Amino acid sequence: MITIRPKVLEKDGKKEFVILTYEEFLKIQEELEDYEDLKELRKAKLKEASSPTIDLKDAKKELGLE
Repeated sequence: MITIRPKVLEKDGKKEFVILTYEEFLKIQEELEDYEDLKELRKAKLKEASSPTIDLKDAKKELGLE
């Protein structure tokens, strides 16, 4: 696990910029991408929640895998 140690730069007494190491930036970017993927997965599961399902055993039989 990477520890993030941002450096905050101020302009006219107000926080304006954050400086991260490239490694920290990549870690945050990866985490955000994972979060977006999770949101999409949850949305897809919700959309398909009422769709008909088939038992794995029946699916194998239907596909000739048994």
